[in-house]
Amino acid sequence: MTRSAARRQVTSPPPPPISEDEVAAPHNDSPESSDPELRARARSRSRDPDGSLRRRRMSGLTSGKPGKKKGAAEKLEINGHLAPESAEKKYWREVSRSPSPLGLIPIHKEWRTFIHKHEIPRKVLHTSIGGLTTFLYITGAQPAEIHNILLAALIPIAAADFVRHRYVRLNRLYIRCLGALMRESEVDGWNGVIFYLLGAWIVVRWFPKDVGVMSVLLLSWCDTAASTFGRLWGRYTPRVRKGKSLAGTLAALLTGIATAVYFWGWVAPNFCQDCNTGENTFQFLQKLTLPASVRGVLGWSEADSTITGGFALGIMGVVAGVIASASEAVDIFGWDDNLTIPVLCGVGIWGFLRVFG
Repeated sequence: MTRSAARRQVTSPPPPPISEDEVAAPHNDSPESSDPELRARARSRSRDPDGSLRRRRMSGLTSGKPGKKKGAAEKLEINGHLAPESAEKKYWREVSRSPSPLGLIPIHKEWRTFIHKHEIPRKVLHTSIGGLTTFLYITGAQPAEIHNILLAALIPIAAADFVRHRYVRLNRLYIRCLGALMRESEVDGWNGVIFYLLGAWIVVRWFPKDVGVMSVLLLSWCDTAASTFGRLWGRYTPRVRKGKSLAGTLAALLTGIATAVYFWGWVAPNFCQDCNTGENTFQFLQKLTLPASVRGVLGWSEADSTITGGFALGIMGVVAGVIASASEAVDIFGWDDNLTIPVLCGVGIWGFLRVFG
């Protein structure tokens, strides 16, 4: 090496730093690494330092209101995803269909199958009300005693739900304690327990004793059966309406028939017979008769147009099952089904027995 060559090597500038394009490209010695389009594509896949790419993808899934989306995200970050007035559930449902997409109910995120998907704690509570109702009947409790207790429980629970919607910290504590029994729609809406108590209070307070008891049993067991079997097999059957499948409706029908036979055919005749007197007398007395106007047109006597015993019980069971399944499937102004199911069942059974009872 000559002196001039050695001098040039010492005084030559250092090599340029590696650019982001060269880091992003996995094989810089390949011919295609010099293509700027490929380098940009590789860089977009490998890094998103400022989150702009993620925001652009999210904006393509929503309705195109960037200001609202940004505000919703900021509010959710501030309040820990628990304040109902800041949940923006419709926006987040459009972004992600996964359970508890941003932790509206944290325990749902931790127990996605047991609590969120199958709702086991909620179903256990729902079903246990039917067992409690049967126990109260067997022990001789009368409607006048029960509906006062229901009303006494309804008022403070509804008041607590009203207050929690106005205080973020209280709402966070409420969800932390009762989240396993809640649905995400109840984070910024009314708790289903309120409608459950209200529906039970209406039927126990305003309908005959056996009609009120049967309405609560149908709510407790038919609604649970419809939800369980609808989630299991609903995708294999036609849809009755949005969110309701034929599998769930049939489950409610069969459960309603079994419930009616269970109560009127076994519980009522064998337990607490002396507590069905006076103002608490049953409306269904194991007998069904055609109305007098129909008997007159057909020329039948009352004995000829009356059925009793097991035949009457079977007819009553089918009627109760049909009413229960229809009440579970119908949607009335978007009201909670914990309210509509017992009220519709009470009206339907009471109306049928007013005609044929």
